[in-house]
Amino acid sequence: MEIVSSFWDSVGSLGFNVFWFLVVLTVLVFFHELGHYGIARWCGVRVEVFSIGFGKEIFGWDDSHGTRWKISWVPLGGYVKFFGDANAASAGAEGLDTMSDEEKAVSFHHKPLRHRAAVVAAGPIANFVLAMVLLAGLFAFVGQPFTPPVADEIQPGSAAEAAGFQVGDRIVEIDGRTIERFETIRQIVATNLDTPLSVVIDRGGAPVTLNVQPKIVEFTDNSGAVHKIGQLGIRVRNLEYIQHDVISAVWYAVEETGYLTVATLQHVGQMISGVRSADGLSGPIGIAQMSGQAARVGLDTVIRFMALLSVSLGLINLFPIPILDGGHLLYYLVEAIRGKPLGERQQEFGFRVGLALMILLIGFVTFNDVVRLFTSNS
Repeated sequence: MEIVSSFWDSVGSLGFNVFWFLVVLTVLVFFHELGHYGIARWCGVRVEVFSIGFGKEIFGWDDSHGTRWKISWVPLGGYVKFFGDANAASAGAEGLDTMSDEEKAVSFHHKPLRHRAAVVAAGPIANFVLAMVLLAGLFAFVGQPFTPPVADEIQPGSAAEAAGFQVGDRIVEIDGRTIERFETIRQIVATNLDTPLSVVIDRGGAPVTLNVQPKIVEFTDNSGAVHKIGQLGIRVRNLEYIQHDVISAVWYAVEETGYLTVATLQHVGQMISGVRSADGLSGPIGIAQMSGQAARVGLDTVIRFMALLSVSLGLINLFPIPILDGGHLLYYLVEAIRGKPLGERQQEFGFRVGLALMILLIGFVTFNDVVRLFTSNS
């Protein structure tokens, strides 16, 4: 009976994780594609399909503008298909040169370069905007975590002790950045693995500058992924949540989104340089687990997690890899410099290389997920 009960518990947990994964991913994909759709319509492009998911349609409907809105069977993304596209990747269809003037007026591929670039960039930008909206809502209705940046305890043998920190020190600046709350310190230090920090503190009303090299520590998250982070070794108490008015909430949300963007790029740079291992990267399985874990904590945690993923999705799509939005923008940059687009063969080769890179990346992160899954269950 215990085996049967354990089996059904596992099935229930899996179903819970998958459900929240689909909720999170659908929201992120919808807003990403809505960015493409909205700017395309503003530029006069006819949108033929707006799909959440790939493959065969589950259900859908046609709006008054002739756009087919649909939900498809493979829920790992989505796409917007414009008039003149041959496929979901926006490759040009045959017969573009033989279109009538009326057709060219609504064809994506006949729009000026600035319009095409705006349509492509709108998807990732929508993800950044979504992150700001989600965080602003949290900060206005739930509150923003706020802990005074005052050291209540210095851990023995820590980087802070070695640098000369004392109990009661108030951190006011790190590398020129003004500090108002301890959460900002944690964010800065966690991503700093290889360079010392210049920290200005208020000690008894007098400014003191200390140089500290954060200690690199490893921790394992709930999904089994091992991460390296920088740590000072300062402990504080008195965690609070401060609710902001709408304007302040938007300001802090923009600031937080900026931090998440910079931190994500730092992580990528550290993985490329070898300072940080890529084993911590997660794919669909890992994200599903994290979605379920966030949902078990509470809706506010789901929203925070969604904001982080939205920033990551926006950044990934801006990478200059053919098949991603950033790859299209790279082609448009080349077109702007040359005065004409790349040839079809060069573009096709680039898309094949980009597709191969994405398949390798998906395979790698999925392998990471499976290894962590079996390790955590063993």
